[in-house]
Amino acid sequence: MHRNESYSPPAVVKLIACVLILTLFGCGDPVKPAEVQSQPPEKEQLKIKEKVILCFGNSLTEGYGLKPEESYPSLLQNRIDSLGLNYRVVNAGISGETTAGGKSRLGWVLKNKVDIFVLELGANDGLRGIPIEETKRNLQSIIDTVQVKIPGVKIILAGMQIPPNLGEKYTQEFQAIFPTLAEENSVHLIPFLLRGVAGETELNQEDGIHPTAEGTLQVMENIWKVMEPFL
Repeated sequence: MHRNESYSPPAVVKLIACVLILTLFGCGDPVKPAEVQSQPPEKEQLKIKEKVILCFGNSLTEGYGLKPEESYPSLLQNRIDSLGLNYRVVNAGISGETTAGGKSRLGWVLKNKVDIFVLELGANDGLRGIPIEETKRNLQSIIDTVQVKIPGVKIILAGMQIPPNLGEKYTQEFQAIFPTLAEENSVHLIPFLLRGVAGETELNQEDGIHPTAEGTLQVMENIWKVMEPFL
């Protein structure tokens, strides 16, 4: 019959197909899962790529007498952020720390991955007259532990000097600890952390030992000269 032919199955299928097409176009462009997945959130990208600079030391690292944002680790972080470099600087300084104290607390400090390790210890040993060989042995142990636990880590050793209160021989031998260790272990050396600051009254606090905020800016620059090439 003609009525049945006008509603034959092929005609119904075509009608349904047209309705579906119009419906799809009416809903706008479909979501493309591949495009969404190819662009992870920015924060997740940073977490994946972020590297860590650990500043391990005494009051000079902690920022004794300064605001937290005035310590040299904080100043390093500001410099790094201004350059768009993806590093996080960790301040692991404790006032009064000796090389022996640093050696004893090193284990828990190295629980997380570190890419650059700044070793700033020894000044308190020198001021207390601790035997040169003991100080050198402790620093060597710290370097060994860091290199074993974190293969490929870059170590920056901060060289230190002390006043000649304990005699010229002790003063010279103390100063020689740092370049000797740097050479023997192939680590990067800051010849003298307080270069341009030590002995400058206006750049030191009343104790004549700890830098002011302005003096710490120079300390940061001394570190930056050594650190910048491999960031």
